[in-house]
Amino acid sequence: MNITYIIGLVAALLVFLLGCVLGINIGPKAAGLEPITFTPTNLWNFFDAASIFIVIGCTFAIVVASFPGDTLAAIPKHFGVILNANKFDPMKYIDQLVDLAQTARKNGLLALEGKANEQEDPFFKMAIMLIVDANDPDKVRAILENDIECMSARHEDAAALYDKAGSVAPAFGMVGTLVGLINMLNNMELSGDGGSSIGKDMGTALITTLYGCILAHMIFGPIANNLRTRDSEEVLCKQIIVEGIMSIQSGENPKALREKLLTYIPQGKRTEGGKAAASGE
Repeated sequence: MNITYIIGLVAALLVFLLGCVLGINIGPKAAGLEPITFTPTNLWNFFDAASIFIVIGCTFAIVVASFPGDTLAAIPKHFGVILNANKFDPMKYIDQLVDLAQTARKNGLLALEGKANEQEDPFFKMAIMLIVDANDPDKVRAILENDIECMSARHEDAAALYDKAGSVAPAFGMVGTLVGLINMLNNMELSGDGGSSIGKDMGTALITTLYGCILAHMIFGPIANNLRTRDSEEVLCKQIIVEGIMSIQSGENPKALREKLLTYIPQGKRTEGGKAAASGE
């Protein structure tokens, strides 16, 4: 579970809501007032149905118009991806590759076919079968690296969806501001009671900008960043697989292979993972 994403999102919402109802009375003008006041009814000042309709409705419509149906249909999967922070563990792949190297040195590359059928990761399975089938090393590397590039491009398309939404939401916040100002000016009269809707129209004008900023920086921005983080983690694991598979095909020593693959991991995690892995050899 990606607990940092959840904590950050909840904290941002709580701080925003607290800022809406919290009053801190400091200074000469606050004499006689309570130092801290809470006014929960202030939350209603930040609710406007027309603003919600303009910002969310238009943002959703533009995103739909900007991306193909396949990308839009994958939106529910994106949330599963960003919440699963422990899916790609480099040490797990390193341990498996070292085990494969030991098997290959003892029984040959053909003995890896059974190991390939046990793999849940289709990329890992494909990589093993490529060397079992005695393909040329350059061909194996080219196929695997092309697969990684295409996968990363698909992931970037998914993140771009939220980048687009994050850029569109503030823009329609400004559109809502213009709508509110236009209505305010049209309803304004210099005399009589015709100016009674000025406050409401001005509220719509300002709140739409607020909604656009909240959507862009509290919702869409973190989602795009988390998707790119998951992509980087997956690419790292697949690069480890490529390097490991190529080393196994060339007959490299399992111990040397482990040392080589550990260089892909930060030093702190590498030491801990290396000790844990070494105890199993």
